[in-house]
Amino acid sequence: MTVTLLRRLDPWGPPLVLMAVIFLFSAQPSLDSGLGLADSIGRKLVHFAEYGLLAFLWARALRTRMEARRAALVALVVASLYAATDEFHQTFVEGRHGSPLDWAIDTAGAATATMQLRRRAPA
Repeated sequence: MTVTLLRRLDPWGPPLVLMAVIFLFSAQPSLDSGLGLADSIGRKLVHFAEYGLLAFLWARALRTRMEARRAALVALVVASLYAATDEFHQTFVEGRHGSPLDWAIDTAGAATATMQLRRRAPA
């Protein structure tokens, strides 16, 4: 029974879990470590990587329903839209603000993953 449930969750569970983690971190009033520029750059790199991972996980799940190249593009759209909603969500969190630059960084991470996936997918 448990194994069957896990098989149903995989591959859909991982991208949903990552989205929940992103939401929880976005709900925090501040993630500033006090390290100044190093903190800012580090957080931007983490955003880039986490949305690259999100696109990869969605592409992995979507490949169960469509061909790989199309799945990668749909995953990019899903990740970018989620990044936009994440930035909007942050406008309601005290001490946070939504940023078009952060959305662009998130989308760039997803786009980088998508390009790699499409390059490796059969034509």
